[in-house]
Amino acid sequence: MTIKSESIILILTLLIPLVLSDDSAAVGGRKAAMVGGWRQIKDLNAPEVQEAAQFAVTEYNKEAGTHLDYQSVVSGETQVVAGTNYRLVISAKDGAVSRNYEAVVWVKPWEHYRNLTSFRKFSG
Repeated sequence: MTIKSESIILILTLLIPLVLSDDSAAVGGRKAAMVGGWRQIKDLNAPEVQEAAQFAVTEYNKEAGTHLDYQSVVSGETQVVAGTNYRLVISAKDGAVSRNYEAVVWVKPWEHYRNLTSFRKFSG
């Protein structure tokens, strides 16, 4: 590696954390998503949100031996990690009773990977 390329790497290493930590940075008139921070989902009907929610209910049913029926996404947030975490409030029927549940699903679409991190009755 040459001194010039080492200098460029050093400069980038020092500047990237500053750019990522600046909450006031705006892109196209709106704030850029901060890596690691939770952001409200604007379109709860987006295919990737619906897929994550349905996966959460299906996976929970398998793990817990329950028979919840998915209804809708009530609210949600995303978090950029090595992929995306979806923290969703999901409406599902347990028999005749409709309840809200909070689920966290970790998705890495380029690996076709999904993992149900948590699923519990929503108390908020």
